[in-house]
Amino acid sequence: MSARTTALSALIACRRQNGWSDGVLKSYIERDRLDRRDAALASRLCYGVLQNRMLLDHYLNACLDHGMAKLQPVVADILRLGAYQILFLDRVPNAAAVDEAVQQGKKYANRQAAGLINAVLRALTRKAESIPMPASLALRYSHSEELVSLLADSIGSEELEALLACNNEAPEATLQTNLLRVSQEEAASALEAEGVKVSRHPLQTDCFTIAGAGSPERLKAFCDGLVYVQDPAAKLTVDAADPKPGQRVLDCCGAPGGKSIAAAIAMRDSGEIHCCDLHEGKLRLVRESADRLGIHIIQTFARDARNTPEELDGQFDLVICDAPCSGLGVIRKKPDIRYKDLKETEKLPALQRAILDRVSRCVRPGGILLYSTCTILKRENEQVVQAFLKDHPEFSSEDFSLCGGVRSESGMLTLLPHRHHTDGFFIAKMRRRA
Repeated sequence: MSARTTALSALIACRRQNGWSDGVLKSYIERDRLDRRDAALASRLCYGVLQNRMLLDHYLNACLDHGMAKLQPVVADILRLGAYQILFLDRVPNAAAVDEAVQQGKKYANRQAAGLINAVLRALTRKAESIPMPASLALRYSHSEELVSLLADSIGSEELEALLACNNEAPEATLQTNLLRVSQEEAASALEAEGVKVSRHPLQTDCFTIAGAGSPERLKAFCDGLVYVQDPAAKLTVDAADPKPGQRVLDCCGAPGGKSIAAAIAMRDSGEIHCCDLHEGKLRLVRESADRLGIHIIQTFARDARNTPEELDGQFDLVICDAPCSGLGVIRKKPDIRYKDLKETEKLPALQRAILDRVSRCVRPGGILLYSTCTILKRENEQVVQAFLKDHPEFSSEDFSLCGGVRSESGMLTLLPHRHHTDGFFIAKMRRRA
């Protein structure tokens, strides 16, 4: 299979199954047994189309008599894939992109559709520079008007375009060092020995950004438990909590386990971590990760955080509440999030608050409650925490500092992709009065 065919297969599957692109793409790359180079190209193509779908349609509509809406869905997929290569990828010759798209049209549609694809993409190669860039930020960066408005309300108009542009960049792959087994220098050497280009992340000393790795899970350093995949924002959440060896920790919405893993490493694998999640299948992944990394203090429990047993009240030095959220801070990695129905996210603050109310009782006097999300919407972040603190005078905000000179404000911090080179993330630290 070629990288273009794999990318097209993933786009079709995402559309038909309404699946998340990261998981779908990974399965198709494995199915087609792509090498590192082709896997990287397939990823760039699939993500690029999803990141720029509205803008691609703007350009393609200028080359069509009746517009994209009238096309067979698979023909629209093929046209977007070809248009993305023509408009965004300098290393792919236009003729090659057009020819591949025509062949895909013959295979996935019919000869008539292939003729249309050929005519439209050839017209695009001639007309692209004369088609005006849309003035609307929503259309230019392929975010709905409603989403752009929500993001502007949360971060302000001054940084809005920088955030939207960052959401459309290729996300960097990041690896954390398993300090239970190796130093950062030893991990870097192991990765470089496999031909991986390694750079230290600007905000976190034990984190690497990597290039030329393909799927990180295929690396020997990963399989040997020297490193694990985690965005710096998630690790910085644990850094803010500052877990200590010997403590008891509750990670109440824990799967797939990144924060439990990071906490266990910070605790030198000494103490006790309860990692809980609704789904047993996801908890199996937590146990597999812990085994690979040589971590022994994580126990897993399948349960709804809202139904945490009363016998756990007051039993933990640290409770991490990484609540279910809209995920709008990880649009770079899950570009299809931008096309989901935003009405569904309006229900989330009530769920987040219910979870926070229940698990807060598990914090011992003097202990820490850490609330986090991978969104940047204030209604799921600051407003949830402020309402919680108003109703729970036994808790107070606690300021914290992170590496790279990043500091909280009133015990709360929002990490932004364009500013911090991380996922969009919210962290709030609260202490229960002794």
